[in-house]
Amino acid sequence: MSKSCCPPATARARTTEFDADDLARMCKALSHPARVQLLRHLIDHGECYFGNLADVLPLAASTISQHVTILKEAGLIEGSADVQRVCYCVNPDRLQQLKQAIGAL
Repeated sequence: MSKSCCPPATARARTTEFDADDLARMCKALSHPARVQLLRHLIDHGECYFGNLADVLPLAASTISQHVTILKEAGLIEGSADVQRVCYCVNPDRLQQLKQAIGAL
């Protein structure tokens, strides 16, 4: 008889519920290192104009735009446009939801 490498699981009461589909959507948005770096930059700096994001990553503007779109679709960042440019920032409520969902695993 083989011995398991994992100790028996002990049941624990879950204190927080989470939406598995929503958590998967946010995790998928963070599944690329460039998107993690973009999110981290926005967390550290508060906000950033799109043109300045090229300073964060050595990627073409079109590639950065694709990454930003994925983060926006997951709700992790928000963008607001003035006359000539778009400013991005972290959605703090959504980031908190991500942290709580991961903590509830």
